[in-house]
Amino acid sequence: MAVTDSIADYLTRIRNSQMARHRIVEIPMSKVKKSITEILYDQGYIQKYKFEPGEGKQGIIKIALKYNKETQEPVIRKMGRISKPGLRKYSGVDDIPRVINGLGICIVSTSNGIMTDKQARKQNVGGELLCYVY
Repeated sequence: MAVTDSIADYLTRIRNSQMARHRIVEIPMSKVKKSITEILYDQGYIQKYKFEPGEGKQGIIKIALKYNKETQEPVIRKMGRISKPGLRKYSGVDDIPRVINGLGICIVSTSNGIMTDKQARKQNVGGELLCYVY
């Protein structure tokens, strides 16, 4: 089965793993998903990640999900796709949305690479709004 929207698949795999209380989720690798994983790690939404080469060209990303120590609730409360293959959403630097007034992050694909909304504002670049996480 071919996945048409690999980023939506990535987000859904993480969401489903959290609902099932899994510690680790495996996701097929791509450059975009690699960048998103690194951002999630840098922002403290996941515990660890590992890029493993797989059979063939595509590798696997192993992500250790993060849960609150006391409540056992997932650290990622909500994540969703903004720009979809059928309807791309682009935004200039002044129009990049603030997720929960700056508490969450919006992941933006810019000409300088994939970054958070805060980094995009700092570098004064707009781009395609991939997804939001909080």
